[in-house]
Amino acid sequence: MPAAVVEYSGWKEGYRCGYCASERGKVSAGMWAHSMTVQDYQDLIDRGWRRSGKYVYKPIMNQTCCPQYTIRCQALRFQTSKSHKKVLKKMLKFISKGDVSKGVSEEEPMDSHIEDAVTCDFAYKSESHVSQSELTPLSVDHTERVENEDKDIGETKEEVNAQQVEPEAGSLQICAHKDTTVPGEPSHSAKIVHAPPKPGKGADLSKPPCRKAKDIRKERKLQKLLQNQTCTFEGSELQAGDQICLLQNSKSKTNQPKTIEDFVFVPLPDDAQHKLEVRLVPVSFEDPQFKSSFNQSATLFAKYQMAIHKDTPSDCGENEFTRFLCNSPLEAENAPNGPECGYGSFHQQYWLDGKIIAVGVIDILPYCVSSVYLYYDPDYSFLSLGVYSALREIAFTRQLHEKAPDLCFYYMGFYIHSCPKMRYKGQYRPSDLLCPETYVWTPIEQCLPLLEHSKYCRFNQDIKAVDEGRIKELGRVRVLHKRTVMPYSVYKKRRKGPSDEASVQQYASLVGQTCSERMLLFRS
Repeated sequence: MPAAVVEYSGWKEGYRCGYCASERGKVSAGMWAHSMTVQDYQDLIDRGWRRSGKYVYKPIMNQTCCPQYTIRCQALRFQTSKSHKKVLKKMLKFISKGDVSKGVSEEEPMDSHIEDAVTCDFAYKSESHVSQSELTPLSVDHTERVENEDKDIGETKEEVNAQQVEPEAGSLQICAHKDTTVPGEPSHSAKIVHAPPKPGKGADLSKPPCRKAKDIRKERKLQKLLQNQTCTFEGSELQAGDQICLLQNSKSKTNQPKTIEDFVFVPLPDDAQHKLEVRLVPVSFEDPQFKSSFNQSATLFAKYQMAIHKDTPSDCGENEFTRFLCNSPLEAENAPNGPECGYGSFHQQYWLDGKIIAVGVIDILPYCVSSVYLYYDPDYSFLSLGVYSALREIAFTRQLHEKAPDLCFYYMGFYIHSCPKMRYKGQYRPSDLLCPETYVWTPIEQCLPLLEHSKYCRFNQDIKAVDEGRIKELGRVRVLHKRTVMPYSVYKKRRKGPSDEASVQQYASLVGQTCSERMLLFRS
């Protein structure tokens, strides 16, 4: 795979926040990703980054007005809540009988706040003007000669400084590597504190959902029905044996609550009033399905933005739609042990009776399905499409896990505790929040009591724990300069003009040592 090429934009301070309406409270760092591997982006979101189109940004957590914590749901252990079941049943009744709920819609769209991604107006206005030829490295042989140029030179000043701050061998360290952590398990150093919710704050996440006897009976009846039925899941035909295989992990114990699959696989009557089909379409203008549905999808986006976010037509035209939701830096990739659809960026289209009523923009990465955005037809808001699509994406993650064992999380973007209307993401359980200092995942039940006292928190309670992926050797940062790949230690000697070391140090500290040695930092 070609290396990722990024252009670091630096910090942006004092711009408007879409959550608290502060005019000058938001602080974030950003970079243009001209290309990026799915592994690079996976590692970046595990350090608090997130993309909007090709712009990748990271809130500066201890300075921004509304700290945005990366949140992930453990899809394999996901438990549907009472409100989730209501939404799934409501959709089933609508498709089967045409029933339209007359109650007030409890809409909770995943990342419906476009401010989350597009407050980066400054980024779009200062869009990169670097030509494609400048971003294309020269031959590998030439690159290797340059990279070896500095091999025999002693340690750089940065390397010496990094060694001085490394912890002693005997000190306790928490490794955040995927293979060494147990998803959802609390760290040994963190004390679990369960606090009951305040009135109006929602369900108590620390308590297990209760189970009714009639639900257990219905579950058994459903299992019998499934043995003689076929169904469509995510656009592919599955026989009854495959359905039971998908269900067996969550149904191995009779006292387990009903799963998402129990609702998705409910057989529809022959005289069903509507037909709902979910199509997964690669985000590529070379893909026939993407091209043929582009105009309909773009029109739906504009309708949603104007109705829900009060955008003007010029704010949500085809160019804005393309730049925000169709342009992706991720290189499509297929791996032997990966999902059949491959990795990369996709549109998950919800077709009702032959027309698109919602589109979930997602990234399929090595360890997760990452939700980017959702837009839907406001005429169907009574179906709570935000919640429904999130549940379908969780079910989709579980389906992908069958072929790609490492892929088992559903990333929901940012959890913003200081903004009450954004707390609903915590209801998709079990879920974890990312510690903004050590980048270790912490169960949300441990985080909520801390966030009640302070909007910015370090979740890792081990005071000796450090960021294991921190930058240790600045000289090893890979740079693309005049189409030549070289370590920063070589570039630094060749550079003419004022030093850019402070900017490179800032970039490397935010992306971490691993990504800084894989990705190419463009320098003009």
